[in-house]
Amino acid sequence: MVIHFPVEITIGRLSVPLHAVMETAGFFIGFRYFLYLRKRQTDSIETTNRMMIILGAIFGSLLGSRLIGGLENPEQLLSASNKLLYFYTNKTVVGGFLGGLFGVEAIKKAIGEKQSSGDLFVFPMLLALIIGRIGCFSMGIYEETYGNVTTPPWGMNLGDGMSRHPVSLYEMVFLIALWIGLVQLEKRRKLLSGARFKLFMVAYLLFRLLLDIIKPHYYTVIPFSVIQLTCIAGLLYYYKVLLNPKKQLFYRQ
Repeated sequence: MVIHFPVEITIGRLSVPLHAVMETAGFFIGFRYFLYLRKRQTDSIETTNRMMIILGAIFGSLLGSRLIGGLENPEQLLSASNKLLYFYTNKTVVGGFLGGLFGVEAIKKAIGEKQSSGDLFVFPMLLALIIGRIGCFSMGIYEETYGNVTTPPWGMNLGDGMSRHPVSLYEMVFLIALWIGLVQLEKRRKLLSGARFKLFMVAYLLFRLLLDIIKPHYYTVIPFSVIQLTCIAGLLYYYKVLLNPKKQLFYRQ
């Protein structure tokens, strides 16, 4: 089957990029799944505080995703005539996750909420990200979520006639495996409050740090992209989990 990139949905005379549809669907379905899980699992955080936390996550994600996305390609940033517009039109999930994390922590400190709040977000975020990556894949080389040229048989023509790593598909496989792994782990071990979110963040940041090796890069003065440097910063934030996972994640048996 030949896929013509970017993939569009045509309704009458109107053509809409599949990416826009899947990105919107990811947010909507992910949030509905969050509400379903919150009702089913009985949230220990009261509704008013939870809504404030969600607002902190949204605004933090918006700021973080645009900031890191805009810094990813310094040459384009410097040549952009409208810097604010350039930042707004460039975004990255890694920046969104870390921005959302700091937005939540800032709100929790302001309202005096001391309970861990991230666990309930993990599976909805995984679902939203999987759906969103379908949209990223549908853009082929027309959005900077494609891989380098490669020779293995699973390389794909993403719109330029070259065989490339389909990194969006790699990420989807990783996210599904991470979801299954978290479910199976929680069946076998009792996790501390907040541990599921920590595991998700550490696993995703490590994955993206490695995945971006096979993606086009805009290097800084050191051999890491801005996204990779952001991943490293996030992993340093979770250094206690990396150094002593048993103490940070599990109840003593």
